[in-house]
Amino acid sequence: MADQGKSDLDNLKVMLGMASSNDDMEVDELLKLILDNTAMQLKFKTGTKLSENVPEELNYILIEVAVKRYNRLKNEGMTSYSQEGETISFAANDFDEFKDDLKRWNEQNNAGVLETVDPFRR
Repeated sequence: MADQGKSDLDNLKVMLGMASSNDDMEVDELLKLILDNTAMQLKFKTGTKLSENVPEELNYILIEVAVKRYNRLKNEGMTSYSQEGETISFAANDFDEFKDDLKRWNEQNNAGVLETVDPFRR
């Protein structure tokens, strides 16, 4: 479980091996943008309103995908790269490895399910 005293930004910096005391405003702004964009996409996938927080039990997905996106900077759009025997490949969808987790969360929380009642049904 993520340290409740730390912000998502602090947790992301820990995952990236950056000093949490690093006061580089440019890096912080970039990381905040990555977190914000990732959170918006995760909220969409879970049916969470934009005005609400990412569901706490899915916060690990927010951090993990943000790490992927940070590590891919300046390589956006590239699906694979090879040089002198080293090959780097990127997934088409950053959330693919969490597909089952998101499906299970949505099923448990009825996200995206609309139930209607037919008043004329007998």
